[in-house]
Amino acid sequence: MPESEAFRRAARRAAERRSGARRPGRTPRRRAARGLTALAAAAIVATILALLASGGGSRVRTRAPSTVAGTRPTGAATTPNGAGTASIGARRTRGQGAAALPGFAESGEVRWLVSLGLPIYCAGSRGSEVALTFDDGPGPYTRLVLAKLRKHGVRATFFIVGRNIPLVPGATRDERTLGAVGDHTFTHPLLTALAPGEAEHEIVRTQTAVASSSGGPVFLFRPPYGGRNATIDRIVSAHGLLQILWTVDSADSLGADYAQIERNVIGGLRPGAIILMHENHGQTVRALLNIFAALKRKHLRAVSVPQLLTDDPPSVAQVRAGGTACGVHGRAALGGG
Repeated sequence: MPESEAFRRAARRAAERRSGARRPGRTPRRRAARGLTALAAAAIVATILALLASGGGSRVRTRAPSTVAGTRPTGAATTPNGAGTASIGARRTRGQGAAALPGFAESGEVRWLVSLGLPIYCAGSRGSEVALTFDDGPGPYTRLVLAKLRKHGVRATFFIVGRNIPLVPGATRDERTLGAVGDHTFTHPLLTALAPGEAEHEIVRTQTAVASSSGGPVFLFRPPYGGRNATIDRIVSAHGLLQILWTVDSADSLGADYAQIERNVIGGLRPGAIILMHENHGQTVRALLNIFAALKRKHLRAVSVPQLLTDDPPSVAQVRAGGTACGVHGRAALGGG
């Protein structure tokens, strides 16, 4: 090759290097570097998006509203129309009765029954529940009754005499945890023998005392001896109380021995029944185990009065008919209450 041609080629290569022209020998390394840079950038973007989806999103999410257990829609407490044969159960929220109501829970069915202003002798007969009730406590056998109920998983309702509350400190609060508590007046008088103002004082004083000692509102009432009339009914209703009488009287307050108490109670165990007993009688305590066994044999479950009336409420016609619609067994008035 001539010298002049070799010189020109060398000069051209030098000019290309100075102008930054692409050198084929270094192209693969540059492409690899650019590829790694792109992958790193994509990874960083993906990480930022993931953080925004998790951490950032949690700061703006709103919490769904919670539901209070044991409550019922307020719309259930409406007065029915027509001949009064509608069932309150038609307005019950399906499935809510499966769980035990807390001792302070007043369902829509109970509020509706309060609005009727009439006493309740039993629930409906469509379910498999009964209500065991104990009057006149607290007393010397209260703790033993509570222990037996707790051991056997049985719930009950306790109608408290106000003046007895200090005799067993803390008892009414414990009774509420095992079912429900109610008002049984302050001194256990026959209310129909009192002036209306005196009767009202007996009721309201105890309602306040039981609410304070048990830690929750009181909306159940049982008149001593079952003694009631239209005046007593109006007083009870005016204070938001539901008057609870009974289907079956155990006769324990009349001196029945434990075998008689068992026969009286077991003979009346049927769906919807409300059983009257007293927690201050030793013979009643002795009868409890056989009563519990009978419940199992009959495939019945003992629940609180509010639970019973919520799960299997009576019809309007049944409430208006009083004890006769419940096939009352034993004395339902001027009896052992």
